[in-house]
Amino acid sequence: MLESFTLAQGTGSPLTLASGFMLVSPWKPIILFAPFVAWAWFVSSVLDKHAQRFFLGREKWALIHMIFGMAALAAVVLVPIGGIAGFAAALLIVLALLAGNIGIFTAITNKDERVPEHQKLTLNFEEMKTAREDKAKAKQLGSSALSIVGANKMGVPPPPKEAPEYAVRVAAEQVLQKGFTVHASQVDILPANESTYAASYLVDGVRQAGDPLPKADAIQIIDFWKSAAGMDINDRRRKLTGEVSVSGEGMSGTPVRMTSSGSASGMRLSMLFNPAEAVRRKPEDLGLLDSQIEMLREWNNERGGVVLIAGQPDGGRTTTMYSVIRLHDAYTQGITSLEFDVQDAIEGVKQIQFDPAADDAPDYATLVRSTLRRDPDVVALAELPDPQTAANVANSDLERSRVYISMKANSALEAVQIYAKAVGDPVLAAEGLRGVIGHRLVRVLCGNCKVAYPPTPEMLKKLGLPGDRVKQLFKKGGQVLVRNKPEVCPVCNGVGYMGQTGVFGVFPIESEEKALIGEGNWSGLRAAMRKRQLPSAQQAALRKAVEGLTSIEEVTRLSSDKPKKK
Repeated sequence: MLESFTLAQGTGSPLTLASGFMLVSPWKPIILFAPFVAWAWFVSSVLDKHAQRFFLGREKWALIHMIFGMAALAAVVLVPIGGIAGFAAALLIVLALLAGNIGIFTAITNKDERVPEHQKLTLNFEEMKTAREDKAKAKQLGSSALSIVGANKMGVPPPPKEAPEYAVRVAAEQVLQKGFTVHASQVDILPANESTYAASYLVDGVRQAGDPLPKADAIQIIDFWKSAAGMDINDRRRKLTGEVSVSGEGMSGTPVRMTSSGSASGMRLSMLFNPAEAVRRKPEDLGLLDSQIEMLREWNNERGGVVLIAGQPDGGRTTTMYSVIRLHDAYTQGITSLEFDVQDAIEGVKQIQFDPAADDAPDYATLVRSTLRRDPDVVALAELPDPQTAANVANSDLERSRVYISMKANSALEAVQIYAKAVGDPVLAAEGLRGVIGHRLVRVLCGNCKVAYPPTPEMLKKLGLPGDRVKQLFKKGGQVLVRNKPEVCPVCNGVGYMGQTGVFGVFPIESEEKALIGEGNWSGLRAAMRKRQLPSAQQAALRKAVEGLTSIEEVTRLSSDKPKKK
């Protein structure tokens, strides 16, 4: 039983405890602590899990979150202003501190190399809303997890679950999703034998085999993606291209270029992620050494001559060619490119796409000849498909026009040999040559799990590295320790590599080299290139291994790789 407690109030009536004197408005605590609840949920369900997944110092960030939370709580209690003004000030301080905590975490962790680009946090609430809506739609549709926008800019709705087409949709999505999960740049569905197809994933330039697919299922999957990309599903022979946009977990409007073709063995479909972004690199980001970039800039200040760009199929030749073109000023020079498949629009450059299947189109060699007769400043050829094209280039006015030729070749020396043979006259071929760029790709070690080790003296001697200066090298890891237990690295999915970089050999062709080419003296040309003491692609790769960017295994793979056939 609560007894009544009386306070003297002068001549007024007594005030009792039972009368329930209210000191704080009931709505103020609710408003003040609502931001704390939202902040605590976001920190625990998003930020803390993000820090744990990518090994960003979970305990350190937990302490930082706690400091910000305590500071915000102190603001509620210690703000010296009374009334509504004090309440408003406290609320603003709380919001600023809690939002600042989230913003600081996002800004710092997004710069960490252990966080993949597609996993970086974003505070774009419109994108969050769209992602939630897409996820809700996907959940409503069952296991159909992707939102697909076709060539007509309209969504491709999944069929009803009861329809046979639904299983095709799910299987088609799974093939694409796996490619994105393993960080593939390209996914191919192609025949394995007469009754079986297989999915193949190009991950950092290395093919990874996927699960086999029955032929009938694979054809249905190919037809689904062709239809979504606006291609004719009844045309099973010609090379067709189209594009879709895909959204889902980790993907937000990701463009995917579909290319289908047919042969005697069956249909084939290639799916290329972010085609324009893949070839959009500045020269400084290609992997060129500083001295090599400087040499390219010197070449660009000169008029005329042929420059060969050598590389393997799927080896970054288009990226290199586009970057070299961008070194020229498209506003003061007339620049034209002839391509079989335009990968990205280059501002100020006239890009001509050659369609070999077009009935009324001239052949490639004739198109090259007519283009060069217009005396452009720069012409870039995406391929050297036949000897006639090479002869047309060699016989053009190379005092006036600079011609870049992207070629399938394993080295700079091999590119010169192929070009001279295609021209048919080594002296004529040599006369117009200005330089050659040999280009290869090596995988970059995952910064989250790469492992340092001391090389043996025997290894350093074999590699030609100074033992007194190279104290450690790095190799792939694939695992990280979590509470002293090895776990698969979440950044590279256990591969040990994440991304690729180019390694180059850039060689001028001057009077000595031209004489050797005219004589067909290839061993002499190799010796002349070495005499200049310019780094080859192999030597550039070795430098990157010493810097810890790649591994000796990648350098060895570079030298042992045989030319790829497409």
